[in-house]
Amino acid sequence: MPNPFCYLELTSDNLDGAKKFYSKLFEWKIDEMPGAQIPYYMVDTGSEPQGGMMAPPEPGIPTAWLMYVLVDDVAATCDKLKGLGGKVLKDKAPVPDMGWFAVVADPQGAVFGLWENKEK
Repeated sequence: MPNPFCYLELTSDNLDGAKKFYSKLFEWKIDEMPGAQIPYYMVDTGSEPQGGMMAPPEPGIPTAWLMYVLVDDVAATCDKLKGLGGKVLKDKAPVPDMGWFAVVADPQGAVFGLWENKEK
């Protein structure tokens, strides 16, 4: 498959509760990411895809899981998505030393993320 789901990310206003719940429910290993600009927790599920957890980055962001799809070019994929009736909710943004992401919605309103690795 050329564009697999590659990452899952939980945004929660109760990170302590979420870490406790998911680590006990699924026995996931959840550790704080050193050097992150905001408190961010890496989720080791034991297989792919891996994931992360963070507090809402801005007001109005709900508690929810966000799926990321791996793409070769976030900007080009956003342009294609808009041409197909989708919406870009968060423009392409860098994640230092890792890659770029955007948050988008399909024409029906389903929200998902796009991910482009730094090294191709």
